[in-house]
Amino acid sequence: MDRNIRNGSRKSRKDFSKKLIPHLGYYIIVTDTKETEHNYLSGLRDSIPTELQRNLVIKVSKTDTEHLVQEALRISSLHPQYGQPWIIFDRDQVKNFDTIIEKAVSLGIKVGWTNPCIEEWFSAYFGTMPTYADSVACCDGFGNTFKKASGQKYEKSDKSIYNKLNKYGDEVKAIQIANQKLKEQKASCNKKPSEMCPCTTVHILVDEIKSKIK
Repeated sequence: MDRNIRNGSRKSRKDFSKKLIPHLGYYIIVTDTKETEHNYLSGLRDSIPTELQRNLVIKVSKTDTEHLVQEALRISSLHPQYGQPWIIFDRDQVKNFDTIIEKAVSLGIKVGWTNPCIEEWFSAYFGTMPTYADSVACCDGFGNTFKKASGQKYEKSDKSIYNKLNKYGDEVKAIQIANQKLKEQKASCNKKPSEMCPCTTVHILVDEIKSKIK
């Protein structure tokens, strides 16, 4: 075979490297807390390849949770290149929890909610999602779990919480556990997120991002 023809059929290293870059898409993620959720999401973003980190824009809303949907729409309008807006927040003591979620979904905004609080989702990294009466009990319970697994005290302001959850826990199993818990809640005829406790949908965002990268 002619050498030029043979060479012409070969893929260059540059061609192969282009194909290896995953198609992540663009996300606007808005949360109402400047510490726990923001630190976790920032860690999630920093865990993906450097060239894709700009695809995740994380904003902390200064408005109350009830206005989180409007804030997500406002921020999204400022960044039209970002195709998928998300809001992340906890049940905690939020009034109109179900209404906020319904409104977001009706406007094309995806929601990562946790009932009673995001520490419930964190617990899944260590193999369980216990039932807690409220967010205070949930934080305390997770703190004990985290202490046993890592030997460290849990701090809501810990900027490296995402890395620690992956170091001492298992994200793949956490996603499986959260998926199973969500199915169980739905099977129990709990139609409203406020009735689904313990439960979370934050894992859907994490799974979507990590699956696209893999």
